[in-house]
Amino acid sequence: MVYYCDDKITVRDLEERDPEVFAAAEREQGWQEDGSKLRKRLDDAASGRAVCLAADFCGEPAGYVSVYPKYEHGAFAGRMPMIVDFAVLEKFRRRGVGGKLMDVAEDIAKQFADEVGLGVGLHQGYGSAQRLYVKCGYVPDGSGVWYRDKVCGEYESCQNDDDLVIYLSKKLGGRGDPPRE
Repeated sequence: MVYYCDDKITVRDLEERDPEVFAAAEREQGWQEDGSKLRKRLDDAASGRAVCLAADFCGEPAGYVSVYPKYEHGAFAGRMPMIVDFAVLEKFRRRGVGGKLMDVAEDIAKQFADEVGLGVGLHQGYGSAQRLYVKCGYVPDGSGVWYRDKVCGEYESCQNDDDLVIYLSKKLGGRGDPPRE
């Protein structure tokens, strides 16, 4: 299914070929990916647990994201839809791809709730995503830093890796309800 299309950007369902295509492109930019993450997302989409999206820029795969209506991990477990595994390949950043992916993901989340959540890593590799989320209106949930799917307590040790995250949420005004103040 195609959710959005203009002269440069198309947002569509993630397809069977995409995990390997994205994994190869991510390895080229120095990320350690083998496609297993996106294959799991495809399985979740096939079972109805998620809606998984891919974006193309001028016909080339450029980014992806998944929306879980009932996500069971992290600060918002079972409370609201979650946006998971948002990524835009470096060569396609600052061209509107990330913004369109987020717009479509939020429109999907609106079908389930008037608020959506996401987690973002804290190391430098997540800097672009952190900036985008703030520009899109996401705010910290106030639970602090999470490490390996639980709150990292005050003065508790952790490692600044992909498992160190902060959770953010955004009011959407979904299901016909106006956004809350």
